Amino acid sequence: MYQHILLSTDGSAVAQKGIDQGLSLAQGLDAKVTIITVTEQLHTYAGPAGGVGWIPAPDEMVEYEAGRKAAADKVLAEAKAAADRLDVEAETVHVPDALPAQAILAVAKERGCDLIAMSSHGRRGLDRLLLGSQTSEVLAHSPIPVLVIR
Repeated sequence: MYQHILLSTDGSAVAQKGIDQGLSLAQGLDAKVTIITVTEQLHTYAGPAGGVGWIPAPDEMVEYEAGRKAAADKVLAEAKAAADRLDVEAETVHVPDALPAQAILAVAKERGCDLIAMSSHGRRGLDRLLLGSQTSEVLAHSPIPVLVIR
């Protein structure tokens, strides 16, 4: 049935449900998985001409990037360890500075995945309102089946 499943995570508890269910499915189907996490670009605010805003200093950007990479590495290491415990073949991918839905779709295509499994959402509150549902974006634009886990 499915041979290569893309699992997405942002490290949240809701996303972990998607990882757990996706790994169980992969184990049952003897499928391999690619586990992806995406970190979005830092949004800065320069303000209107002559206005007050915020633009990070170069050393702040280096620190921010290092923190994002460390967080992504931790999320992916935990998901990979879960795959290893189930004897599921897994690769991990961190896509920095990207919109999650676009990166998920691009990696699924690049890696030849035949199913995307993801949680219904990983963000809460204002972030979800402002950014919209990445799961909805994937559902709307995916040429392959998408399994949504709640």
